[in-house]
Amino acid sequence: MSADDPHEPRDARDGRPHEDSARDPRGAAFYGRRKGKKLRVGQAAHLADDLPQLAIDPGTLDGRPLAKLFPHPVRAVRLEIGFGGGEHLVHEAARHPDIGYIGAEAFLNGIATATAAIAERHLSNVRIHGDDVVPLLDRLPEGGLDRIDLLYPDPWPKRRHWKRRFVQADNIDRFARLLAPGGRFRFATDIEHYAAWTLRLLLADPRFAWTAERADDWRLPWEGWPGTRYEAKAFREGRRPGYYEFRRL
Repeated sequence: MSADDPHEPRDARDGRPHEDSARDPRGAAFYGRRKGKKLRVGQAAHLADDLPQLAIDPGTLDGRPLAKLFPHPVRAVRLEIGFGGGEHLVHEAARHPDIGYIGAEAFLNGIATATAAIAERHLSNVRIHGDDVVPLLDRLPEGGLDRIDLLYPDPWPKRRHWKRRFVQADNIDRFARLLAPGGRFRFATDIEHYAAWTLRLLLADPRFAWTAERADDWRLPWEGWPGTRYEAKAFREGRRPGYYEFRRL
């Protein structure tokens, strides 16, 4: 696991392109960088040697069962959008070798860190998408995912930027299409307004049900939670994260 990288832009957490000229399907420009500080020699070597075997080409996915992405049978496939340095992705893949994991991240330094960790732990149940996640979502098969994780995405706190938040009606439609009945969408944030925003949209959607039955169900992390650099930063700055899970009906 890597230490917090002060050069990594928070908006890389959405797994979207972050070049000044890039635009999302809603027409809003993204801001930030695809690359931060210079990669270490070992990271660059892992990118060159290991990423080609881990990388997913969305253009090859049409009609292809997701289990075929992995060299051994898996009982389910999960997606993490914006995995940062891969702390959670790698931890989950190591805990559940019988589940396939797809990680999406646009920030090259995060991809390099995760690729190194995957290679060093000899994990064969992880695949990486290193670009805008929306084309990937649109190519994945209907009902093909058991779970989607969106952990500490950029909150875009200014009102004029709210349209750039990843939790929007069009992406909720994508989640609903991709999750099998009973599948879960998990969302973590340390920003109260983004939590309220997400709850408002998901609670109003008849395709999803919030799984919380008591306050601790969203105040406490999920079982097996390893923590992330963004969570650690939130605690240092006095913010209390929330952990929200919604079941696909």
